[in-house]
Amino acid sequence: MKCLIFTLVVIFLTHFYEHSDAEIEGFTTDLISHDSPRSPFYNPSETKYQRLQKAFHRSILRGNHFSAMTASPNDIQSDVIPGRLEYLMNISLGTPPVPMLGIADTGSDLIWRQCRPCDNCYEQDEPLFDPETSETYKILSCDNEFCGDLGQKGYCGNDNACIYYYGYGTGDRFTMGYLSSDTLTIGSTEGDPVSFPGVAFGCAHRTGGTYLEKHVGLIGLGGGALSLVKQLDSQVGGQFSYCLIPLSSDSTASSKINFGRNGVVSGSGTVSTPLIRGTPDTIYYLKLEGMSVGSTRVEFNGFSAREEGNNIVIDSGTTITFLPPDMYSEVESALATAISGQPTSDPNGNFRLCYSGGSNLQVPTITVHFTGADVQLSPLNTFIQAQEDLFCFTMIPSSDFFIFGNLAQVNFLVGYDLNNNMVSFKPTDCTEQ
Repeated sequence: MKCLIFTLVVIFLTHFYEHSDAEIEGFTTDLISHDSPRSPFYNPSETKYQRLQKAFHRSILRGNHFSAMTASPNDIQSDVIPGRLEYLMNISLGTPPVPMLGIADTGSDLIWRQCRPCDNCYEQDEPLFDPETSETYKILSCDNEFCGDLGQKGYCGNDNACIYYYGYGTGDRFTMGYLSSDTLTIGSTEGDPVSFPGVAFGCAHRTGGTYLEKHVGLIGLGGGALSLVKQLDSQVGGQFSYCLIPLSSDSTASSKINFGRNGVVSGSGTVSTPLIRGTPDTIYYLKLEGMSVGSTRVEFNGFSAREEGNNIVIDSGTTITFLPPDMYSEVESALATAISGQPTSDPNGNFRLCYSGGSNLQVPTITVHFTGADVQLSPLNTFIQAQEDLFCFTMIPSSDFFIFGNLAQVNFLVGYDLNNNMVSFKPTDCTEQ
């Protein structure tokens, strides 16, 4: 009997360490669209057109806050507002693991969730995380490296405990608490969950402002030191990728996010462009050189402040693409010339170029010219059904911020290699992943 128990313990420990040490080759998990039936935010009474309108307005708000981040990168009030993003992930924190539905955000770094005791916290559907019930929870000290990574967003409290403060937008929304560490577990679509000990996160004991009650926390996937992908660098090698299914898909499939070897994008059709680090290092920039509508090329001609070449943000949390006004006008003119049919106005005033009779609409291929990579966008990427008989171009002009949004990334495997500073695109049927 003792021999049997010993054998079972060895099997358990071997299984655990196979899934929690640096030998993890890669894993994949679901990326749940904000408006899919699998999302807790899904409202079955809304039409798909109403959901699109809401996504459009979330994009405008998100773009405004990207603009604030780049204008005042050291301002503690300048982070992108959570609760207005497009994709969710399920993870767990603690030992034993406590589930957390988090907003997956490539425009943020810090992982955080509300914890007991919580003063003046917003209501959430899931129970608050209780640090006292986790065997592996620890408050990080002020001399911890992760505390230093907070910069102006961290300070030293009583007993040398590291305290973080993140303000969002104008500061009416904020999260504040102990910078802590615990075991983080992520479910895998390919087998058992994978666990990572000692992941730093914000254990929020005070929050302010209005959030969505089903929003339990945030999972930062940006380029800063506190993001999930940077913290797991020794296990996943700075590699992650995602594959976004079309908004119009009736498939039961889900978008996917891949880490480690699963996150490598290569093979036939793959093109790669440098990932450019800007200020702050949270944001992922690319250099957009121009666009072609069929054979008509339009050069990038944004404002001259983009001297470092980091002239456009690539973001999974923004639905539409924002271009400089002059560049947009030339692209729109080239499209209007190439498409037979009379443009019509969008009654909601959101999109600039729309047509009726979408089944007969012949849309040319648009090629996005990044440095070293030509990404060919299909009509699925560039036009969307905004109403029953209204199809609109998914790019709009902006004077303040330029973003390559997620509609342009649909049905591409988009890979980020943070160690070699590259972003790769591979045409893929994401419903088959």
